[in-house]
Amino acid sequence: MALPTLRIIAFILGIFLLTLAISMLFPMLTLLLLERTDDLSAFLWSSLISAVGGLALVIPGRPADAQLRPRDMYLLTTASWLVVCLFAALPMVLIQHISYTDAFFETMSGITTTGSTVLAGLDSASPGLLIWRSMLHWLGGIGFIGMAVAILPLLRVGGMRLFQTESSDWGEKVMPRSHMVAKSILLVYIGLTLLGFLAFWAAGMTAFEAINHAMSAISTGGYSTSDASLANWQQPAVHWVAVLLMILGSLPFTLYVATLRGNRKALLKDQQVRGFLGLLLVTWLLFGAWLWRHSELGWLDALRVVAVNVTAVITTTGFALGDYSQWGGFAVLLFFYLTFIGGCSGSTSGGLKIFRFQVAWVLLKASLQQLVHPRAVIKQHYNKHNLDEEIVRSLITFSFFFTITIGALALALAMLGLDWVTALTAAATAVCNVGPGLGPIIGPAGNFASLPDSAKWLLTLGMLLGRLEILTVLVLATPAFWKH
Repeated sequence: MALPTLRIIAFILGIFLLTLAISMLFPMLTLLLLERTDDLSAFLWSSLISAVGGLALVIPGRPADAQLRPRDMYLLTTASWLVVCLFAALPMVLIQHISYTDAFFETMSGITTTGSTVLAGLDSASPGLLIWRSMLHWLGGIGFIGMAVAILPLLRVGGMRLFQTESSDWGEKVMPRSHMVAKSILLVYIGLTLLGFLAFWAAGMTAFEAINHAMSAISTGGYSTSDASLANWQQPAVHWVAVLLMILGSLPFTLYVATLRGNRKALLKDQQVRGFLGLLLVTWLLFGAWLWRHSELGWLDALRVVAVNVTAVITTTGFALGDYSQWGGFAVLLFFYLTFIGGCSGSTSGGLKIFRFQVAWVLLKASLQQLVHPRAVIKQHYNKHNLDEEIVRSLITFSFFFTITIGALALALAMLGLDWVTALTAAATAVCNVGPGLGPIIGPAGNFASLPDSAKWLLTLGMLLGRLEILTVLVLATPAFWKH
């Protein structure tokens, strides 16, 4: 790769670090407002170090005679996640006095909107630290939306090409310039966050709790201000607000923009959105009925508890309302299956994404029809698009490496001494960016603190691979990528 290209990437990374340094002003302001100045120096030093690192990369300037090619975006994307995490972990080291391994794990979990944590005692933790964790979710969420819309289609794995219909074709019919798309999506993201804050506040949370959970929910992250997660609040309204925000964060943000620009049915007409909402509703009703029959909860309470936990897992948010790992084998296995699903393409959620299951179903039906009518020419459509060979190949490739990554990561964790339940569910929850795993150690009532450092670094890699949809990172390992 040419030196001018590396200099451009370094320049952009420097801008990201300067932005990170400025972002640390918000936890400082929070500490001042709440009169908790004892932790102020931690953010001040972290901000200064980040600013110095950013300036060191920006001051040499950007080469005027070089431009980033589409393939260079893969290196920029991966490098930006890593570099930002390296510096964003500093406040956690200085405030919590934890190891850098734990701090980096917590930070990567935050910025990839995974939600796995190594911290305990959140109810009495520094408000600056709590708001910083939530901000990492929020910044990572909007960062992933931008990547899903602008970068992943280049690899043919993000799925956005399947949703470039009249309601969301940003190339020609709605918005001709990509920066206009990014601006509109950011405004929608901020607007939904503010609405979530007001809704949580009205439902019974304090203003501080409300802004933290609004950022965490809309980014489908899962960090809470309490060790008990949403179970700390007994008001049903709080739980339903969380459900609504998790769903809103899991829908394609480009379709929100299309809706605001006059296409009122953009969301309702989208096949992916309908499938996602239908899956949630059916799972709520069936699983809610099962919990109602097998517990002492009333029907509405059972439905609420199921709605929160099921939505948190499917959307890869990771909030918890009680320890669902104690509900029995059927519930545990169902939650494990739900871990892999994810929300919609172009949203803040992780997982395989709904559209890949829907496309796989279309392909299965076509294959069965071909067996019955071998000479028939069967056209395959999804969301008003033809499923050509390239799309099918990308779906199979991504799904294969997604599964292989989880399997290899689980095997590596087992080699480190973890039991098979912890190893398998930790690998799955990391790559799917869900948050809690299963079992007594990393389940909804536990955390990842007791895992060995080597396991935490492996899981950190799993979070990054899952957030960047595997191939974005793997392409960097090919010799052809580094050739001129």
